[in-house]
Amino acid sequence: MELLDPRNDFLFKRIFGSEENRDVLLAFLNRTFDEAGKPTLSEIILLNPYTDKDSPRDKQSILDIKARTTEGEIINVEMQLFNKYDTEKRTLFYWSKQYGSQLVEGQSYSSLKRCITINILNFSFLPNDRYHNVFHLREDQTGIPLIDDIEIHMLELPKLEEREVSLEEGGLANWLLFLKGANPDKWEVLTMNEPKLKKAMTTLEFLSQDREARMQYEARQKYLHDEASLMEAAKNAEIYGFKTGLESGIRQGIEQGIEQGIEKGKQQGIEQGIEQGRQQGIEEEKKQTARKLLALGLELSTIAGVSGLSMDEIRRLQNE
Repeated sequence: MELLDPRNDFLFKRIFGSEENRDVLLAFLNRTFDEAGKPTLSEIILLNPYTDKDSPRDKQSILDIKARTTEGEIINVEMQLFNKYDTEKRTLFYWSKQYGSQLVEGQSYSSLKRCITINILNFSFLPNDRYHNVFHLREDQTGIPLIDDIEIHMLELPKLEEREVSLEEGGLANWLLFLKGANPDKWEVLTMNEPKLKKAMTTLEFLSQDREARMQYEARQKYLHDEASLMEAAKNAEIYGFKTGLESGIRQGIEQGIEQGIEKGKQQGIEQGIEQGRQQGIEEEKKQTARKLLALGLELSTIAGVSGLSMDEIRRLQNE
């Protein structure tokens, strides 16, 4: 039997976001928070549990998982199979909608509860080698928190390799290796210290054999691939447009620069020609003055003083 890919967001919600598998989601969340040094949860309430209305064919569907803790904190979990770009802005946008939607008319800001976003990414995003990164709102120099209401987890599957973790120890890595598509031969090792992970695996096996679930999965997979192809094409078109515009701008700049250079050269040539002609006229006038004084038989030194020519130049005129 060929297993379906649990990274498909439709299938991910079937496994982790259904009421019957709420304990599976709770175990996954606790492993995520435990690795980040956060207290574990005792219970969660699903705010948007999987139903038949979560159609994989609906292009507007965002098949995320929303849950609330007993303290009122809201948790959002989303699987992102392909890079939709602007991940950080998209994350903040959805976090802000989640945070602001808590308030109803007449409520004070103090009633707002902490919102936690967990993004599971099937692509590398952050410039480090950590597969689990956690973000808060902190002061740059001292690290003190402004407020603890924002918490964002980025789980990057490509950065997780089986050889880098001890499968027997259990923990978040084992859950992510399952999602990443670990060989079923290693499932028993993965579940040794993760009993709830066994239930997730059983659910995946069941759905992989269910004809209707497989059809819905394939429909969603096709949509996700089509969406990724369109986004890639748009990105390439944007890059091509930028490159073409840059080349056109450079070419126009060079042509304009050449034209401006020619005009400037012409102007400078004219100015230099005028100046050169003026200097030559002055020199010729000096020589004419010296010739007239030589004809009068004046001393060479006197002629040099009057004409402004050097003694050698006057001697050359005398010898002509």
